[in-house]
Amino acid sequence: MRKVWKRFLRAGILVGWISTMLISACVPLESSSAQSLFEPSNPQGKSLIEIQDTPTPMPARPIYQPGELVDYTAQTGDTLPAIAAHFNTSVKEILEANPFIPADATTMPPGMPMKIPIYYQPLWGSPYQILPDSHFVNGPALIGFDTQKFVLLQPGWLRFYNEYVGDRQRNGAEIVEYVATNYSISPRVLLAILEYQLGALTQPKMPGGLDEYPLGERDISYRGLYRQLAWTANFLNQQYYTWRKGRLEITLPDGQLERPDPWQNAATVALQVYFAGRLNMEGYRIAVSSEGFARTYRELFGEPWTTDPHIPGSLRQPELRLPFGAGKSWAFTGGPHTAWGEGEPLAALDFAPPSVVGGCSPTEEFATAVAGGKIVRTGTGIAVLDLDGDGDERTGWVIFYLHLASDGMAPLGSELQAGDPIGKPSCEGGRATGTHVHIARKFNGEWIPADGVIPFNLEGWIARNGASPYEGWLTRQNRSVKACVCSDQASQIQSQSR
Repeated sequence: MRKVWKRFLRAGILVGWISTMLISACVPLESSSAQSLFEPSNPQGKSLIEIQDTPTPMPARPIYQPGELVDYTAQTGDTLPAIAAHFNTSVKEILEANPFIPADATTMPPGMPMKIPIYYQPLWGSPYQILPDSHFVNGPALIGFDTQKFVLLQPGWLRFYNEYVGDRQRNGAEIVEYVATNYSISPRVLLAILEYQLGALTQPKMPGGLDEYPLGERDISYRGLYRQLAWTANFLNQQYYTWRKGRLEITLPDGQLERPDPWQNAATVALQVYFAGRLNMEGYRIAVSSEGFARTYRELFGEPWTTDPHIPGSLRQPELRLPFGAGKSWAFTGGPHTAWGEGEPLAALDFAPPSVVGGCSPTEEFATAVAGGKIVRTGTGIAVLDLDGDGDERTGWVIFYLHLASDGMAPLGSELQAGDPIGKPSCEGGRATGTHVHIARKFNGEWIPADGVIPFNLEGWIARNGASPYEGWLTRQNRSVKACVCSDQASQIQSQSR
């Protein structure tokens, strides 16, 4: 049976992507912008909802018998626990129905046919897939895309927009790129949202209220276009990685509950949840159809479904050391928590040096490279270590370091060996209440959760979630260390690297 599994891994087939290209009947629109779905009228006094036909609905799924086997084609990033949650079944039953899959499988090979025992739940949403996952993350699909050049070629108002962001004045394209890089979400997704809601790329006249809540998140903490876009990226990531883990429910504009179709992909679900909170019911149905956001994206950037999947089958983490010197003991101060922003993905761990008395005290201790690689990005408190050596943060395995002091940080372009100093822990960058270093993993632009089928493994210490973010454990053999900001003796871990 393992020969069958290996054949799928070698083949890299894309059957799943072909089968998802279901396109509903379409009615031409004069513009890719759907601003009037969010605003009450257009210059002619009619909303887009009034002047376009309702998209042809997708066929409804039947009511399946309990445990009935249904066909499923593995999609990029699929894991058995997530598939089991989507289909309301169990990993055990999936393995019994697909005996060629090894029990220790991590990610499924994209395109691999599977049989899934399904247990029907009502209120499934649309099976139409808006966008492939490879176009949601800031990964290999974005190689060669220049946000600045693209925006400058468009007639819309975004090319003229400026705002003070991240310690300097930035234009509209730079703001998009800044948010996309921090959250590791595709700048194309953010541009398409700005176009769909605000006509940012096609409408030359800048709309009013850009300094208020232009994307609809009415919270004083998120006033202005940059903060609205950052909130949007964070929200989309939360939904994307929640579906990656398993279950998720959508509250529709009319207050009704909807469950994503079990065959859905993470990018589509993230966009469905987002638009459910931004539109009325009719606007939502259009937005998640082939005539909504998907059409805007295609008109701006072309057909996305021809791109290769970005997460291969049987993905494994490379060997990593603890992020401090050999023989040294540091405190494990933060269990799995957000990589950047708030909420999912819980991809990061925190460590603090022993010399820190409390608060944001300076230290002479250095955080170190967990593996050999190249520093491909630096910023306030930030160093990004690229492990595949190609110099591109969007490809291969990458380690993200946060809260490093500017003084002593490894320079951009540095080639490091495992164990080399990378920077001193501090409170710089983001929010921090004490001196520490925050580390997270990405593969091909996708944040990898610290606890899951590919857990954070540092010298054999395996990360596990706690009851809430920042809680949790590192376990090696028979010893478990609980995360604690107290930095007490019980939270100390010693590096045994040579």
